[in-house]
Amino acid sequence: MEEKKNILTYEGLKKYEDELHELKVVKRKEVAEKIKEAREQGDLSENAEYDAAKDEQRDIEARIEALEKILKNAEVVVEEDVDLNKISIGCKVKIKDLEFDEELEYKIVGSSEANSLKGKISNESPVGKALIGAKKGQTVSVETQAGVIKYKVLSIERSEV
Repeated sequence: MEEKKNILTYEGLKKYEDELHELKVVKRKEVAEKIKEAREQGDLSENAEYDAAKDEQRDIEARIEALEKILKNAEVVVEEDVDLNKISIGCKVKIKDLEFDEELEYKIVGSSEANSLKGKISNESPVGKALIGAKKGQTVSVETQAGVIKYKVLSIERSEV
């Protein structure tokens, strides 16, 4: 089975590469030093510092593995090449919730980059899926647990990097 492509913006790619570098170069050394210091304290059977350091090491290695997998299957969206006639990954969109008469602004990103608190929604989320391919002025319907929500596309812009 072929692994799913991780669609990333350049900003997302850079963030993951920086985190991976930090984990491999800095955090691995720090945790190895903690383990060494804890070992020097003697009996490991009741050594909380040793157990905590080993747990931290396991978490770091798991995150490194996850990041390497994301980056191995990364497909970067070149935001400068994004077609602004329709919504696609890498766009910044302004939409209007027609029920609550409020304007919302989102950046459409791949699922591994999504962060609703920062206004980044996944192309695989219900709203993201409905918006992909929509044009300015078009109204899209999103099926949610609360019912159907309608959004009008107000603008499609290139997101600043």
